[in-house]
Amino acid sequence: MSRIEEFEKARPLLLSLAHRMLSSARQAEAAVHQAWLHYEASPEPPVPGRAFLTTALTDICLDILRRAHTRPDRARTAQLPAQRPGEAGHTPAAALMLLQQLGPTERAVFILREVLHCSPAQTAAIVGRPETACRTAGTTLPPWPRRIIGADHIAEVFAAIVPALDHVGVTLAPQQVGDRPGAVFRDRHGTVLSTLAFDIRDGRIQTIHWRSGPHLSTDTPAQT
Repeated sequence: MSRIEEFEKARPLLLSLAHRMLSSARQAEAAVHQAWLHYEASPEPPVPGRAFLTTALTDICLDILRRAHTRPDRARTAQLPAQRPGEAGHTPAAALMLLQQLGPTERAVFILREVLHCSPAQTAAIVGRPETACRTAGTTLPPWPRRIIGADHIAEVFAAIVPALDHVGVTLAPQQVGDRPGAVFRDRHGTVLSTLAFDIRDGRIQTIHWRSGPHLSTDTPAQT
């Protein structure tokens, strides 16, 4: 498959991701075009191409958000799945930094377990690893924060977790969640792992309500 063919195949996913991060169709198109230019200019064919494009795109979107959201009054909030007792924090910086030190599969295991709250058995089935390995991967990392404030921090989270989950066949796609616009994480079999419902004001996402757990449905209203 040529680079242009691989790009066109990944383009709907890239546009969807960019639009969710930037809340602007025009900016999303521009960001995807920049990702293509990076891909086209790379000296060696990146393998896999979709992972390269997704990573390049999230970096581009993150740069755009950093430039556009420097004012405190424009900060946004992500309400993540309920954390365990004693966990605290509003920024994922420490966890994200150490997350990059894990291998691709171990990174996906940590995100499935700690962010999407998948069971060890479910995580093992998704990544193709023993349950015991899925219980221990990334246990030295700091606790994952329950609440993340600020467009920059939210963008950093998505930039880290979307490519990692894509590596093990977990996708994020836009979909109505309850009575709100949102997005859904699904495994390769189509099982819903987590839902995101958006509060939108003046055309921009203000709050992301993130639900995870067994028997999750896209018809379930988001919790506030």
